[in-house]
Amino acid sequence: MHTNKFEPKFLSLSNKLGRIAWQIVWLVLFRPTPRVFHAWRCFLLRLFGANLGKSVHIYPSAHIWAPWNLEMGDHSCIGERVDCYSVGKIHIGAYSTISQYCFLCSSSHDYTLAEMPLIFSPIFIGENVWITADVFIGPGVTIGEGAVVTARSSVFSNIPPWVVASGNPARPARIRKFNISKDVLNG
Repeated sequence: MHTNKFEPKFLSLSNKLGRIAWQIVWLVLFRPTPRVFHAWRCFLLRLFGANLGKSVHIYPSAHIWAPWNLEMGDHSCIGERVDCYSVGKIHIGAYSTISQYCFLCSSSHDYTLAEMPLIFSPIFIGENVWITADVFIGPGVTIGEGAVVTARSSVFSNIPPWVVASGNPARPARIRKFNISKDVLNG
């Protein structure tokens, strides 16, 4: 009996060792920390190559696959139980929030080839974006500045700036508008 065995060749030994070291650090020093220890978790992620801005909040149950492929702008946030499958780069803009249970997936497999090799494409999330609860974002997707993606949506293609998008697949549903209260206007 003949069997074909296919293995991805692009993951270097240093990449694999780095991920093993990160998983140990995540399990022992990152995951068990109190929720308010954002600076400590950012410190650990920076040790492993993450590019993080000022006042970034990453919650302890968030899972980052490869910190060296994560970039976050100032005042951005990754909520509880977010999974950043950062085989490819993931960029989260300043003042953007990724809410609980989201899955950012920068990788897939090329199913058109018998070997089904692992492929990856970066995810870019602009500034002032809100990705609400339990949203899936696929490889190569760009979410435009100021966009909101509603709960449980699945994003497989780019979302334009300043829209509210929803559904599976997510599509722009309306323009994002702001209501300014009289208190703000009156100063």
